[in-house]
Amino acid sequence: MFNIFDYTGVLILAIIGLGIGVGMMSINLASRYFGITPNKPNKTKNSAFECGFDAFDDARTPFDIRFFLVAILFIIFDLETAFLFPWAVAFREMPWLGIGTMVFFLGILTIGFIYEWRVGALEWE
Repeated sequence: MFNIFDYTGVLILAIIGLGIGVGMMSINLASRYFGITPNKPNKTKNSAFECGFDAFDDARTPFDIRFFLVAILFIIFDLETAFLFPWAVAFREMPWLGIGTMVFFLGILTIGFIYEWRVGALEWE
């Protein structure tokens, strides 16, 4: 039977998280409105940072497809680690079928990694 008191901890955490988010946004907006936050742009602040593009340039400028390739490769190997954590926690109590399934999964990912390495997808020219 559903009991609302079983979920009070989740509700309290959700309210705290929402409160922190709204509070931080309010502080940010208030500091900008009252002029507390300094706004002094210069050449260094407006220079190209991580992506290599100018900060205030045309959004329709074509750029290299390798940015997308690196992002996709990161997502693939990030998901691999996300699947490895629960498997590693339950490794001692896991039957042989679970171990074999994870070895198969890691084998497929390793074959994909070797293929990407051979093709040259990991090299930035």
